[in-house]
Amino acid sequence: MGPAFVYAATRTPFGRFNGALAGVRPDDLAAAALRGVLAKVPGLDPADIGDVVWGNANGAGEDNRNVGRMAVLLAGLPVTIPAATVNRLCGSSLDAAMAASRTVESGDADVVVAGGVESMTRAPWVLPKPSRAFPAGDVTAVSTTLGWRLVNPRMPKEWTVSLGEANEQLQEKFSISRERQDAFAARSHALADAAWAAGFYDDLVTPVEGAGLARDEGIRPGSTPEVLAGLKPAFRPDGTITAGNASPLSDGASALVLGSERAADRLGAPLARVAGRGAAALEPQAFGYAPVEAANQALRRAGIGWDDVGAVELNEAFAVQSLACVDAWGIDPEIVNVKGGAIALGHPLGASGGRVLGTLAHVLRERGERWGVAAICIGVGQGLAVVLENVSAA
Repeated sequence: MGPAFVYAATRTPFGRFNGALAGVRPDDLAAAALRGVLAKVPGLDPADIGDVVWGNANGAGEDNRNVGRMAVLLAGLPVTIPAATVNRLCGSSLDAAMAASRTVESGDADVVVAGGVESMTRAPWVLPKPSRAFPAGDVTAVSTTLGWRLVNPRMPKEWTVSLGEANEQLQEKFSISRERQDAFAARSHALADAAWAAGFYDDLVTPVEGAGLARDEGIRPGSTPEVLAGLKPAFRPDGTITAGNASPLSDGASALVLGSERAADRLGAPLARVAGRGAAALEPQAFGYAPVEAANQALRRAGIGWDDVGAVELNEAFAVQSLACVDAWGIDPEIVNVKGGAIALGHPLGASGGRVLGTLAHVLRERGERWGVAAICIGVGQGLAVVLENVSAA
């Protein structure tokens, strides 16, 4: 029994919907991230990996049949390496990392690889099976790209509103203006562009062979609050949420190596210690606010408070929900997503949790901060968070 550490992290560049990664299968994206993260720990014999835990939200197409195990096989790892795929929607790869850290802490394995993948471009349409053979009527194909589908009629209508409408309701509750949302989105693009230009992502991003994508495809360096103010509302005629202040549909994968203290002889010096974890849930339509309690839980379990935190990576599903969380925590917004967030970088559902955790570990190291929080909101009313301690600053 002992602590779990993050030893390495990587991700692919994130592609826009129907963009540069559209031709790459999700299991191949997952394999690329898996190979990329193992390249960062050359002293590790892959046969020593105790388990692989992979996140994936949709799982209805080429990512079916346990995409984590498919990644292991496609990456050329020994066939003796087991793998599981977990689904907590947008939080899937953060959930995978949390599960991996528990496995290490329990002593069940010294080294566990975690990650996640999503190709929202390649998410298929699905047809429900008829209740009897040879129906005479038409059948509707349902998109599995994003949001509710094939909804159980017993679900209350207020729970099953669109993700955008749910966040318009959040905007009403907390009176977060369109101007604040657009300013937050413009900052995300500017910081992401600056981070790439400064080389921050050079060592954190693994290219996808044959894709020709050098960096995240969704970054718009010229985005300003004034430019974003010209976009029309996407969900209500008089609403505040637009395509510019919400994360785009995206494709990509992320991966991390977690291990015990004694695994350092094979993995090298760790980046950070997993110090606390939290999971919380609210009404399904309030999902954007669920990271608030998840992060507060994680901090309590780490034995620290918000005053100790020097960096926050919060997945920007929507600017409005990000601002609602930051306001609730009462923290300085300038410590949040200092290398850009999902509005600019993209949000491939199953990969985003691994991205925020890996980015946080590197931000803590770069800035010399000791404590950081990675958090993510999750459709159907959930949130996850992890506290990391920068071991070089402890």
